Amino acid sequence: MTALTRRSFLATTAAGLATTALPAFAAPTTFKHGVFEVTVVSDGHLVLPVSFLATDAPDKERDAVLKESGISGTQYNSPTNVTLLRRDNELILIDMGSGGRFMPTAGKLWDNLQAAGIDKSKITKVIFTHGHPDHLWGAVDEFDELQIPNATFHVAANEWNFWEGDNALRGLPPERAGFVTGARRNYAALKDRVKMMKPGDEVVPGVHVLDTPGHTQGHVSLALAGGDGLIIAGDVLTHAIVSFRYPQWRPAADHVPDQAVATRKKLLDRLATDRSRLIGFHLPYPGHGMVERKDGAYRFVSVA
Repeated sequence: MTALTRRSFLATTAAGLATTALPAFAAPTTFKHGVFEVTVVSDGHLVLPVSFLATDAPDKERDAVLKESGISGTQYNSPTNVTLLRRDNELILIDMGSGGRFMPTAGKLWDNLQAAGIDKSKITKVIFTHGHPDHLWGAVDEFDELQIPNATFHVAANEWNFWEGDNALRGLPPERAGFVTGARRNYAALKDRVKMMKPGDEVVPGVHVLDTPGHTQGHVSLALAGGDGLIIAGDVLTHAIVSFRYPQWRPAADHVPDQAVATRKKLLDRLATDRSRLIGFHLPYPGHGMVERKDGAYRFVSVA
């Protein structure tokens, strides 16, 4: 498997970053879902090698997808969409973006919240889908102090145990050691305010933890009550064509590829059957849409 590391990100994208303009401020998108006000805020985007999309894809099929996606070079931009939920007096952030130590095109969450007039100090809870850099490393500032010191942080116990355990180093290629160091640095800052969660838990009324492992060992998604449902899927589905049309392809970022494939297929079937809404962290901003069955697979349909 191609190694997915901060160093390999930066090495393979250095030339591209010189000519890749940072995105303009993307105004947060807000809509109602049941009792929740849902806001999606951009953390910017990642610049990734196209090989990360699927390590095992046939060249001809992958090239066709790249062309259809408008990707003509060796890199592509992957949006990073952070979700904010408001219910009564609770302001709940789902993941915290990259912060300033991962990629220069990401880590824009706090600036974009401020520009939109959203006070981060009002956030009461943070729920993490998993411990990868673009979801966790925004938890602390340059001094390793919490960006939101008064919030309560919710982490899946299986995910916490993976990153803090010996298997985090044994179970990943050596080139990803920096991911482990970064996860532990951020976890150390929030450990006195963390609450462990498990699949099936209701973190707040109407927000349930959904078991979606494979991308990481303890990856979870969030299922919101109301209507036909809304699933905030983290990194289960990471590309608007590949993840839906070819869920059997194995992205380089998945820790347990076979498990990730099974999780993708199960979630896609649920979304298409239930007609639930979806927010995908790496889907085209704001990542909000629905899933339809098409030609024996699926397709993502954006919802305005």
